[in-house]
Amino acid sequence: MTRLHPSTFSIVAFDPETGDLGVAVQSKFLAVGAVVPYAKANVGAVATQSYANLLYGPRGLELLAQGLSPEEVIVQLTAEDPEARLRQVGIVDAQGRAAAFTGGGCFPWAGHRTGPNVAVQGNILVGADTVDAMYETFLGSKGDLAERLLVALAAGQEAGGDRRGQQSAALLVVREGGSYGGFTDRYIDLRVDDHPRPIEELARLLKLWRVYFQPPREEDILALTEDLTREIQSLLQGLGYYRGEVSGIYDEATRKALRAFAGVENLEERLFEDARIDKTVLEFLRDIHRRHSH
Repeated sequence: MTRLHPSTFSIVAFDPETGDLGVAVQSKFLAVGAVVPYAKANVGAVATQSYANLLYGPRGLELLAQGLSPEEVIVQLTAEDPEARLRQVGIVDAQGRAAAFTGGGCFPWAGHRTGPNVAVQGNILVGADTVDAMYETFLGSKGDLAERLLVALAAGQEAGGDRRGQQSAALLVVREGGSYGGFTDRYIDLRVDDHPRPIEELARLLKLWRVYFQPPREEDILALTEDLTREIQSLLQGLGYYRGEVSGIYDEATRKALRAFAGVENLEERLFEDARIDKTVLEFLRDIHRRHSH
Protein backbone atom coordinates (compact mmCIF):
# COMPACT_ATOMS: atom_id res chain seq x y z
CA MET A 1 0.00 0.00 0.00
CA THR A 2 1.35 3.43 -0.96
CA ARG A 3 2.08 5.50 2.18
CA LEU A 4 2.70 8.92 0.71
CA HIS A 5 1.17 11.68 2.80
CA PRO A 6 1.03 14.89 0.77
CA SER A 7 -0.96 16.90 3.31
CA THR A 8 -1.89 19.84 1.22
CA PHE A 9 -4.51 22.06 -0.33
CA SER A 10 -5.75 21.74 -3.88
CA ILE A 11 -8.44 22.83 -6.29
CA VAL A 12 -9.96 20.99 -9.25
CA ALA A 13 -12.11 22.90 -11.71
CA PHE A 14 -13.85 22.98 -15.10
CA ASP A 15 -14.20 25.96 -17.44
CA PRO A 16 -17.54 25.63 -19.28
CA GLU A 17 -16.54 28.28 -21.83
CA THR A 18 -13.40 26.52 -23.10
CA GLY A 19 -13.94 22.96 -21.86
CA ASP A 20 -10.60 23.09 -20.02
CA LEU A 21 -10.16 20.98 -16.89
CA GLY A 22 -7.45 21.53 -14.32
CA VAL A 23 -5.84 21.03 -10.94
CA ALA A 24 -3.68 23.34 -8.81
CA VAL A 25 -1.97 22.16 -5.62
CA GLN A 26 0.55 23.25 -2.96
CA SER A 27 2.11 21.24 -0.15
CA LYS A 28 4.92 20.93 2.37
CA PHE A 29 5.93 17.85 0.42
CA LEU A 30 8.58 17.25 -2.23
CA ALA A 31 7.32 17.22 -5.84
CA VAL A 32 3.61 17.22 -5.04
CA GLY A 33 2.86 17.51 -8.76
CA ALA A 34 4.01 13.91 -9.20
CA VAL A 35 1.39 12.69 -6.74
CA VAL A 36 -1.80 14.76 -6.51
CA PRO A 37 -3.05 16.02 -9.92
CA TYR A 38 -4.70 13.92 -12.62
CA ALA A 39 -6.83 15.12 -15.52
CA LYS A 40 -8.07 14.03 -18.92
CA ALA A 41 -9.64 16.25 -21.57
CA ASN A 42 -13.39 15.84 -22.02
CA VAL A 43 -13.48 13.54 -18.96
CA GLY A 44 -12.52 15.22 -15.69
CA ALA A 45 -9.90 16.18 -13.12
CA VAL A 46 -8.92 14.50 -9.84
CA ALA A 47 -6.81 15.61 -6.86
CA THR A 48 -5.83 12.72 -4.56
CA GLN A 49 -4.10 13.54 -1.26
CA SER A 50 -3.65 12.64 2.43
CA TYR A 51 -1.82 9.30 2.54
CA ALA A 52 -2.48 9.59 -1.16
CA ASN A 53 -3.81 6.54 -2.92
CA LEU A 54 -2.39 7.21 -6.37
CA LEU A 55 -4.86 4.78 -7.90
CA TYR A 56 -7.62 7.32 -7.21
CA GLY A 57 -6.29 9.38 -10.13
CA PRO A 58 -6.35 6.95 -13.07
CA ARG A 59 -9.18 4.88 -11.58
CA GLY A 60 -11.27 7.99 -10.98
CA LEU A 61 -10.80 9.16 -14.56
CA GLU A 62 -11.64 5.69 -15.83
CA LEU A 63 -14.92 5.69 -13.89
CA LEU A 64 -15.79 9.20 -15.07
CA ALA A 65 -15.21 8.09 -18.66
CA GLN A 66 -17.68 5.26 -18.05
CA GLY A 67 -20.35 7.82 -17.23
CA LEU A 68 -20.33 7.86 -13.43
CA SER A 69 -20.81 11.21 -11.70
CA PRO A 70 -18.06 12.53 -9.41
CA GLU A 71 -20.15 11.61 -6.38
CA GLU A 72 -20.60 8.08 -7.69
CA VAL A 73 -16.89 7.84 -8.47
CA ILE A 74 -16.01 8.74 -4.88
CA VAL A 75 -18.42 6.13 -3.55
CA GLN A 76 -16.76 3.53 -5.78
CA LEU A 77 -13.19 4.58 -4.95
CA THR A 78 -13.69 4.61 -1.21
CA ALA A 79 -15.61 1.31 -1.30
CA GLU A 80 -12.61 -0.31 -2.99
CA ASP A 81 -10.14 1.17 -0.48
CA PRO A 82 -9.81 -0.40 3.00
CA GLU A 83 -7.99 2.72 4.21
CA ALA A 84 -10.45 5.23 2.79
CA ARG A 85 -10.70 7.00 6.16
CA LEU A 86 -7.16 8.33 5.59
CA ARG A 87 -7.84 9.74 2.12
CA GLN A 88 -8.93 13.03 0.70
CA VAL A 89 -10.01 13.52 -2.89
CA GLY A 90 -11.66 16.18 -5.06
CA ILE A 91 -13.20 15.46 -8.47
CA VAL A 92 -14.83 17.53 -11.22
CA ASP A 93 -16.12 16.20 -14.53
CA ALA A 94 -16.51 17.67 -18.01
CA GLN A 95 -20.11 18.63 -17.23
CA GLY A 96 -19.04 20.77 -14.30
CA ARG A 97 -20.31 18.38 -11.64
CA ALA A 98 -18.05 18.33 -8.58
CA ALA A 99 -17.64 16.24 -5.43
CA ALA A 100 -15.09 15.79 -2.67
CA PHE A 101 -14.35 13.43 0.21
CA THR A 102 -12.44 13.97 3.45
CA GLY A 103 -11.88 10.82 5.48
CA GLY A 104 -12.23 10.91 9.24
CA GLY A 105 -8.59 9.86 9.64
CA CYS A 106 -7.16 12.95 7.89
CA PHE A 107 -5.06 15.20 10.13
CA PRO A 108 -6.81 18.44 11.14
CA TRP A 109 -7.69 20.91 9.97
CA ALA A 110 -9.16 18.95 7.10
CA GLY A 111 -12.20 19.61 4.94
CA HIS A 112 -13.56 20.63 1.56
CA ARG A 113 -16.05 22.78 -0.35
CA THR A 114 -17.75 22.06 -3.65
CA GLY A 115 -19.92 23.93 -6.09
CA PRO A 116 -20.69 24.06 -9.81
CA ASN A 117 -17.43 23.52 -11.74
CA VAL A 118 -15.15 23.41 -8.68
CA ALA A 119 -14.01 21.39 -5.65
CA VAL A 120 -11.51 22.64 -3.07
CA GLN A 121 -9.94 20.42 -0.41
CA GLY A 122 -7.14 20.50 2.15
CA ASN A 123 -5.70 18.81 5.22
CA ILE A 124 -3.14 19.71 7.90
CA LEU A 125 -4.22 23.31 7.31
CA VAL A 126 -4.04 26.26 9.65
CA GLY A 127 -7.84 26.33 9.44
CA ALA A 128 -10.95 26.37 7.30
CA ASP A 129 -10.10 29.85 6.00
CA THR A 130 -7.73 28.35 3.43
CA VAL A 131 -10.43 26.29 1.73
CA ASP A 132 -12.97 29.13 2.01
CA ALA A 133 -10.58 31.66 0.50
CA MET A 134 -9.73 29.39 -2.43
CA TYR A 135 -13.37 28.62 -3.13
CA GLU A 136 -14.57 32.23 -2.96
CA THR A 137 -11.59 33.55 -4.90
CA PHE A 138 -12.09 31.07 -7.72
CA LEU A 139 -15.79 31.90 -8.03
CA GLY A 140 -15.03 35.63 -8.09
CA SER A 141 -12.05 35.46 -10.45
CA LYS A 142 -11.77 36.14 -14.19
CA GLY A 143 -9.38 35.03 -16.90
CA ASP A 144 -8.50 31.62 -18.27
CA LEU A 145 -8.69 28.51 -16.09
CA ALA A 146 -4.94 28.41 -15.36
CA GLU A 147 -4.97 31.99 -14.07
CA ARG A 148 -8.06 31.39 -11.92
CA LEU A 149 -6.59 28.22 -10.41
CA LEU A 150 -3.34 29.97 -9.58
CA VAL A 151 -5.08 32.99 -8.05
CA ALA A 152 -7.18 30.65 -5.90
CA LEU A 153 -4.08 28.75 -4.78
CA ALA A 154 -2.36 31.99 -3.78
CA ALA A 155 -5.45 33.05 -1.84
CA GLY A 156 -5.37 29.77 0.06
CA GLN A 157 -1.75 30.34 1.05
CA GLU A 158 -2.50 33.91 2.08
CA ALA A 159 -5.32 32.64 4.31
CA GLY A 160 -3.01 30.25 6.17
CA GLY A 161 -2.23 27.30 3.94
CA ASP A 162 -0.50 24.12 5.04
CA ARG A 163 0.38 24.63 8.71
CA ARG A 164 3.75 22.92 8.17
CA GLY A 165 4.80 25.48 5.56
CA GLN A 166 5.53 25.45 1.82
CA GLN A 167 7.68 23.30 -0.44
CA SER A 168 6.15 22.38 -3.79
CA ALA A 169 3.30 23.30 -6.09
CA ALA A 170 1.87 22.25 -9.44
CA LEU A 171 -0.56 23.37 -12.11
CA LEU A 172 -2.13 21.00 -14.64
CA VAL A 173 -4.66 22.07 -17.30
CA VAL A 174 -5.85 19.72 -20.04
CA ARG A 175 -7.43 20.56 -23.39
CA GLU A 176 -7.98 18.22 -26.32
CA GLY A 177 -4.99 18.61 -28.64
CA GLY A 178 -3.69 21.39 -26.41
CA SER A 179 -0.09 20.25 -25.96
CA TYR A 180 2.96 21.47 -27.85
CA GLY A 181 2.41 20.30 -31.41
CA GLY A 182 -1.15 19.19 -30.57
CA PHE A 183 -0.16 15.60 -29.84
CA THR A 184 -1.70 15.22 -26.35
CA ASP A 185 -4.16 16.99 -24.05
CA ARG A 186 -1.52 18.33 -21.58
CA TYR A 187 -2.13 21.99 -22.33
CA ILE A 188 -0.29 23.35 -19.26
CA ASP A 189 1.81 21.10 -17.03
CA LEU A 190 4.02 23.10 -14.66
CA ARG A 191 5.71 21.89 -11.46
CA VAL A 192 7.81 23.47 -8.74
CA ASP A 193 9.29 20.53 -6.87
CA ASP A 194 11.28 22.24 -4.10
CA HIS A 195 11.16 25.98 -3.42
CA PRO A 196 10.69 28.27 -0.40
CA ARG A 197 7.84 30.13 -2.19
CA PRO A 198 6.50 27.60 -4.69
CA ILE A 199 3.27 29.36 -5.60
CA GLU A 200 5.12 32.54 -6.58
CA GLU A 201 7.58 30.46 -8.58
CA LEU A 202 4.67 28.68 -10.27
CA ALA A 203 3.23 32.08 -11.25
CA ARG A 204 6.58 33.01 -12.79
CA LEU A 205 6.64 29.77 -14.78
CA LEU A 206 3.10 30.38 -16.03
CA LYS A 207 4.18 33.77 -17.37
CA LEU A 208 7.07 32.08 -19.19
CA TRP A 209 4.72 29.42 -20.54
CA ARG A 210 2.54 32.16 -22.02
CA VAL A 211 5.58 33.65 -23.77
CA TYR A 212 6.73 30.36 -25.27
CA PHE A 213 3.53 28.46 -25.99
CA GLN A 214 0.40 30.60 -25.91
CA PRO A 215 -0.76 31.70 -29.38
CA PRO A 216 -0.38 35.43 -30.07
CA ARG A 217 -3.37 37.64 -29.38
CA GLU A 218 -4.76 39.47 -32.41
CA GLU A 219 -4.07 42.85 -30.80
CA ASP A 220 -0.39 41.92 -30.33
CA ILE A 221 0.32 41.16 -34.00
CA LEU A 222 2.21 43.97 -35.71
CA ALA A 223 2.64 44.64 -39.41
CA LEU A 224 6.30 44.81 -40.43
CA THR A 225 6.57 48.39 -41.64
CA GLU A 226 9.78 49.62 -43.22
CA ASP A 227 10.93 51.26 -39.98
CA LEU A 228 10.12 48.22 -37.86
CA THR A 229 11.80 45.87 -40.35
CA ARG A 230 14.89 48.07 -40.32
CA GLU A 231 14.97 47.86 -36.49
CA ILE A 232 14.61 44.07 -36.58
CA GLN A 233 17.38 43.72 -39.14
CA SER A 234 19.66 45.88 -37.01
CA LEU A 235 18.87 43.88 -33.84
CA LEU A 236 19.40 40.56 -35.61
CA GLN A 237 22.60 41.86 -37.14
CA GLY A 238 23.89 42.85 -33.71
CA LEU A 239 23.21 39.33 -32.45
CA GLY A 240 24.93 37.69 -35.42
CA TYR A 241 21.81 36.26 -37.09
CA TYR A 242 21.59 38.66 -40.04
CA ARG A 243 24.42 39.68 -42.34
CA GLY A 244 22.56 41.55 -45.04
CA GLU A 245 21.83 45.21 -45.62
CA VAL A 246 19.65 47.10 -43.11
CA SER A 247 17.22 47.98 -45.88
CA GLY A 248 13.79 47.95 -44.25
CA ILE A 249 12.68 45.29 -46.76
CA TYR A 250 11.34 42.08 -45.21
CA ASP A 251 13.05 39.69 -47.60
CA GLU A 252 13.91 36.00 -47.39
CA ALA A 253 17.26 36.65 -45.68
CA THR A 254 15.51 38.63 -42.93
CA ARG A 255 12.83 35.98 -42.55
CA LYS A 256 15.46 33.24 -42.19
CA ALA A 257 17.42 35.27 -39.65
CA LEU A 258 14.30 35.89 -37.55
CA ARG A 259 13.39 32.22 -37.74
CA ALA A 260 16.91 31.23 -36.65
CA PHE A 261 16.67 33.57 -33.67
CA ALA A 262 13.23 32.23 -32.73
CA GLY A 263 14.48 28.65 -33.00
CA VAL A 264 17.31 29.28 -30.54
CA GLU A 265 14.98 31.05 -28.10
CA ASN A 266 12.10 28.52 -28.50
CA LEU A 267 9.72 31.14 -29.89
CA GLU A 268 8.90 29.40 -33.16
CA GLU A 269 5.24 28.91 -32.13
CA ARG A 270 4.85 32.70 -32.34
CA LEU A 271 6.21 33.24 -35.87
CA PHE A 272 4.38 34.15 -39.06
CA GLU A 273 5.45 33.42 -42.64
CA ASP A 274 4.22 36.77 -43.93
CA ALA A 275 5.34 40.30 -42.98
CA ARG A 276 4.00 40.30 -39.42
CA ILE A 277 5.57 39.89 -36.00
CA ASP A 278 4.18 39.11 -32.58
CA LYS A 279 4.84 41.88 -30.06
CA THR A 280 6.15 39.29 -27.58
CA VAL A 281 8.82 38.15 -30.07
CA LEU A 282 9.77 41.75 -30.79
CA GLU A 283 10.15 42.61 -27.10
CA PHE A 284 12.10 39.40 -26.53
CA LEU A 285 14.46 40.32 -29.39
CA ARG A 286 14.93 43.83 -28.04
CA ASP A 287 15.65 42.52 -24.54
CA ILE A 288 18.17 39.93 -25.73
CA HIS A 289 19.95 42.57 -27.83
CA ARG A 290 20.01 45.00 -24.90
CA ARG A 291 21.53 42.41 -22.56
CA HIS A 292 23.99 41.29 -25.24
CA SER A 293 25.10 44.88 -25.81
CA HIS A 294 25.90 45.35 -22.12
